[in-house]
Amino acid sequence: MKYFSMFTGIGGFELGFPDAWECIGFSEIDKHCNKLLHDKFKEVMNYGDATKIKPDELPDFDMLCGGFPCQAFTIAGERKGFEDTRGTLFFEIERILAVKRPKIVFLENVKGLLSHEKGQTFRIILQRLESLGYNTQWMVLNSKFFGVPQNRERVFIIGSLRGEPRPEIFPYKGSNKNNKIKTINCGFHRYRTYGVDGVSPTLLHYHRAGYSVIKIEYENKIRNLTPLEYERLQGFPNNWTKGFDDITRYEMVGNAVTIPIIKHISTFIGGETC
Repeated sequence: MKYFSMFTGIGGFELGFPDAWECIGFSEIDKHCNKLLHDKFKEVMNYGDATKIKPDELPDFDMLCGGFPCQAFTIAGERKGFEDTRGTLFFEIERILAVKRPKIVFLENVKGLLSHEKGQTFRIILQRLESLGYNTQWMVLNSKFFGVPQNRERVFIIGSLRGEPRPEIFPYKGSNKNNKIKTINCGFHRYRTYGVDGVSPTLLHYHRAGYSVIKIEYENKIRNLTPLEYERLQGFPNNWTKGFDDITRYEMVGNAVTIPIIKHISTFIGGETC
């Protein structure tokens, strides 16, 4: 499986995919993320700004993946959608798909995308994929049902090129509330992630005091989550973002995908297309 990674961030998709899969290139513009990608994935070319990519110059690939910028569809981002330049970046995905025609499209975004403009924005995205020849399936999945104690709902979209094998992924019935939540060690053994039933609220791309905190049970005190704990709540290796200041690390990890979900979905994709 060869794939092209757009809006790559700090490599959440890459860490979630099987080692045998080959990334033929990144598309990332953030200077901090680019430094991390260069350090972690030295052999992979970064094509930079998605708006400047010339599809004909890309190598062929089997899958395009990416968590296209979500701030335009969130309440915190004022939900301007396609009126926001970050929202229009979906059309850069469409532009590359039209030329390269990979077998699979694998996208992630915030749950708010579904309700933006009363569902019209999401409808346009699905229609555009369908018009390019992709049969689509999608579902909202919560990270807390995939081995990390974080309440993080995201919509995942799979597009399969007509005439190619179609992985049957959604609806995924294993993400129900009967699944056990694996409590990871976010700090010392006395700490438990603050929230209902020990589950953290959604990690944000910015770190706001009083929101992402943990409770020290034996002292009945709270403190902010550390960058290391942010990484663990997203399934990243310890200190994946080490070397950057704390604010930057919070932003990097808060914008990332939850790795265990990517690992899970990739097992279905790989079984049908590799």
